[in-house]
Amino acid sequence: MAALIAFMDDLMFLSRVREAARAQGLELQALRTVEALLAACRLEAPRLVLVDLDSPRIPSLEAIGALRGSPELAAIPVVGFFAHVHAERAGAAREAGCTRVLARGQFVNELPSLLAAS
Repeated sequence: MAALIAFMDDLMFLSRVREAARAQGLELQALRTVEALLAACRLEAPRLVLVDLDSPRIPSLEAIGALRGSPELAAIPVVGFFAHVHAERAGAAREAGCTRVLARGQFVNELPSLLAAS
């Protein structure tokens, strides 16, 4: 059972997140499509979903909206992160239903506490 789901495709950054999760004894599953995300959330009931708001290759806002639009998945906490140069993405993510939105640097700094709280 995946305690965490990462909706991201940056393999270098994913490796960093996976190591942080592993250090806390948590399993991380990485996904790249909305369909796979919804299916995994229904099957796994993750404690937290982490979403890369910067990637042009994954539909992050659509994924957040799909989670919030599904009654059985709407309560799953979603933390989105973005590069500080793309600050406009924060508002769009909040509007889509992101529980918490952080600049990438802040996300990295808070990752251990985010994972511990999940």
